[in-house]
Amino acid sequence: MELEHVRVVLVNTRFPENVGMAVRACANMGCDDLRLVTPERWNVEKAAPLATPKGQSLLGRVRLEEDLLEALGDTHVTIATTARTGGWRKSLMTPWEVGEVVAKARADGRRVALVFGSEDRGLENRHIELCQHIMTIPTSGEASSLNLAQAVLLTLYECHKAVRAHLGSLPKGARNEGERAGEGTDSEAAHKGTTYITAADEERLMRSWEDALLRLDVLHGDNPSYFLMPWRRFFARANLRKHEYEAFMGLCRQIRARTRTGKE
Repeated sequence: MELEHVRVVLVNTRFPENVGMAVRACANMGCDDLRLVTPERWNVEKAAPLATPKGQSLLGRVRLEEDLLEALGDTHVTIATTARTGGWRKSLMTPWEVGEVVAKARADGRRVALVFGSEDRGLENRHIELCQHIMTIPTSGEASSLNLAQAVLLTLYECHKAVRAHLGSLPKGARNEGERAGEGTDSEAAHKGTTYITAADEERLMRSWEDALLRLDVLHGDNPSYFLMPWRRFFARANLRKHEYEAFMGLCRQIRARTRTGKE
């Protein structure tokens, strides 16, 4: 399956029928991992007819998570989606740019999470802040909001297309190797994926980095999480390996030790 390394995460969904249609979109595009974070109401029986027979297997494996960070867990690249632009929501990616990111991640053995919000409100800022990248689907300015399942299908289609184009551009031997990497074999690409930090690792780093910057008075104000966003984007672009992550965590520990107060 071309998108077996992609995880679709739906946050605060309202209607199980929309989840069923999203399951069908995943099945259509070869994505076999879908997580629901705190759905407002979840009913497999209502979702099943919209998932169609092809989506029933995936529907039976849909996992419910308590929070977004848990759903992101072991993924390496995290992409939030939004229809609202402007303000701090900058450097927005398009679906075809996301497709290229997904294709490159597959080649490196990295897992990608595509995060979608609720049907009426989309993702909250606190959800977007946990993701490395933000994507929007360009539409007519008069009607920028898409149905949830439509957004999932359009995004996965661009990812599917980019992965197929990437595999098609490789020599036959290398293409077979890339396909085996996606299936979790002991290929070089699959091994490389283990050297990158996960979303859970990155969040631990961001919490330690935030603490270090606050201690150094580099980060301040009433909303430090907002001013931490440029650092999040920086680390996202860096695609840290585990030894680099350990180096930064060690730096944070040194800063904490040297700025320790008597109250700690």
